[in-house]
This record gives sequence, C-alpha cells and structure tokens, in this order.
Amino acid sequence: MAQTQGKPNGLDANAAAAATAKMEEEIAYLSKRHRVSPAIVREIIRRSGATERAAIEREIQKGKARR
Repeated sequence: MAQTQGKPNGLDANAAAAATAKMEEEIAYLSKRHRVSPAIVREIIRRSGATERAAIEREIQKGKARR
C-alpha cells in the first residue's frame, strides 16, 4: 500500500477561510460606501475579474453614471 505525501489540509482551509472573510469585509465596505447592495458588488467582481478596490470602485461609478 503506497502512502501519498501532501500538505496538511488544515493550513489550506484556514488560509482559504481567512481570504474569504477578508473579501466579504471588502464587499461590505464597498457596498456601504457606494450605497449599493453587496450582491451588486459581488457581481461586478465576478464579471470584471478584478479584486483590487480601485478597479471595482471605477466599475461601480460607471454603473451609477448609467442610471
């Protein structure tokens, strides 16, 4: 029976959870600041593929200009 060498999954799970929590905080901040729903911010992030705040804020402003 062969054993596989690998990293412990606990470390990866903690890092993923921390990254997810940080992204959710960023989404909440942007949605409050620009007075849009968190779902809209998530959609902009998903559609544009950008994760940096400035790029997301530009997209939010473009959307507001269309209204």
